[in-house]
Amino acid sequence: MPATRQDLFDLFDCLKIKTSTVEHVPVFTVSEARLVHHQISGGHCKNLFCKDEKGALWLIVALEDARIDLKAAKDRIGSKRLTFAKAELLSEILGVEPGSVTPFGLINDTQIKTNVILDDAMMKLDKLNFHPLKNNATTTISSLDLVSFIKATGHNPRIVAVSELT
Repeated sequence: MPATRQDLFDLFDCLKIKTSTVEHVPVFTVSEARLVHHQISGGHCKNLFCKDEKGALWLIVALEDARIDLKAAKDRIGSKRLTFAKAELLSEILGVEPGSVTPFGLINDTQIKTNVILDDAMMKLDKLNFHPLKNNATTTISSLDLVSFIKATGHNPRIVAVSELT
């Protein structure tokens, strides 16, 4: 059974990570999410859950306006050809549905199957925003605390310049 929002917030408390959360209508795309951003400060992000041709899983996290060329990204992160992973695999590994992809889903990847890439441009911001496991809210976290959270889930995030801002 995947972690709940309360499980996530309990982990934040245990790690002494401060966050704030704003409830909003469910949003499924970056363009829909822009409609609720006016009430939330910080960098708004997108998350790409991919699989490479050798079966390795990758979560690439970048600012919402970043252009990610998966053909170029594979060389930068050291993978083979990347494609978007199927919804079933997303649910199985990160415990979330399409439209709710978030690095917070790493709480559910207890077997540490996912390679985590944080875009360098995004990590230069102090505050970042992600869905707290469902797309009907946005949680703000500091970029440093995001790294601490990811490490606490057993993952070793890498900060790599994988994007071009549009």
